Amino acid sequence: MGLPVTSTLARRHARIRQSLDALSLDALVVIAFPNIRYLTNHVGSAGIVVLSRDAVHLLIDFRYEEAVRTLQTSAAACPGLRTWPVPASYDEALLTCLQEIGVATVGFEAAHLTVSRHDWFLRTIAARQAMITLRATERVVEQVRMVKDPDEIGTLSDAASRMTAVADATFRTIRPGVSERAIASGLEAAMRDAGYERLAFDTIVASGPHAALPHYRAGDRLLAAGDLVVLDFGGVLDGYCCDLTRTISVGPASAEARRVYEAVLDAQQAAIAAVRPGVETHEVDAAARRLLEDRGLGAAFGHGTGHGLGLDVHEEPRIGRARADSPSVSLQPGMVFTIEPGAYLPGWGGVRIEDDVLVTGDGCQLLTSVTRELLEL
Repeated sequence: MGLPVTSTLARRHARIRQSLDALSLDALVVIAFPNIRYLTNHVGSAGIVVLSRDAVHLLIDFRYEEAVRTLQTSAAACPGLRTWPVPASYDEALLTCLQEIGVATVGFEAAHLTVSRHDWFLRTIAARQAMITLRATERVVEQVRMVKDPDEIGTLSDAASRMTAVADATFRTIRPGVSERAIASGLEAAMRDAGYERLAFDTIVASGPHAALPHYRAGDRLLAAGDLVVLDFGGVLDGYCCDLTRTISVGPASAEARRVYEAVLDAQQAAIAAVRPGVETHEVDAAARRLLEDRGLGAAFGHGTGHGLGLDVHEEPRIGRARADSPSVSLQPGMVFTIEPGAYLPGWGGVRIEDDVLVTGDGCQLLTSVTRELLEL
């Protein structure tokens, strides 16, 4: 896809400005890099955005000035963009910008601003006698990002489809005597060959008893006949993340391995079947959890059933149990997230199966297409 075009950015700005109206804010300060990219197409590693009612103010230092000038001559230009120089401190430049554009009530991303920076802003506003009130906001841009636009869906679909070639190449490396680290190295080379710009996270290759550790990283252990091996990997394509997990058997699988694998696969299918517009995210989680509980594996499934995908590999919506600090979300067409139940038995091993799904008008569509049968390699 590349970068979204100007009209796409304009629609995103309009949705954020609706939130400003609802929150009675004159402007929103955006400091999270994925949110900055989402609103402006600026892909640098530094910057601040002030989205006001009539402009998008982008604060950048010398390193990015030419790149942004070039961007503004392209089809991906940010509408209403005004750039602000940062001669020294970004925070000093931000306060100068806020004073000069004359905004009074300004929202900031509470989840992304440290306490020390917030205290500095309050002290400096007072010292300057600036008529600016800072107000904490939560998830203003992230809530808009939950529902993907058509360009994002196209990129996420492309990213997910490329995982098939990576998985096939990796399966060919599975055999007794090969180390987890060697498999991870080959997998990551296949990711580069498939066209991903980088890994979305550290690759997981967890064999034998290591498969009972959900976030284990590839180590020096050599695969042995009868092992289950959890392969969890993801890539970034044009800024967007995909994520896939498969569990395979080194040689013939034991009866216990088949029992656990079939339970996890059935739990994943139950969760996928529950995905449709209007369903709450905790209900999708419950569909998977109930099945594993019925199979005697409820205590072996300790994490959530899935997470949103987009510019971050873990973003909203969260597919998990209902929590007071993380409200359940009603599914809408255009949401993209993983479905990844697992079962982990310490000292024995574990199974996880993960796919990427898109919520459609009447259900969902699987974006990943790697076989989900238990491969005995």
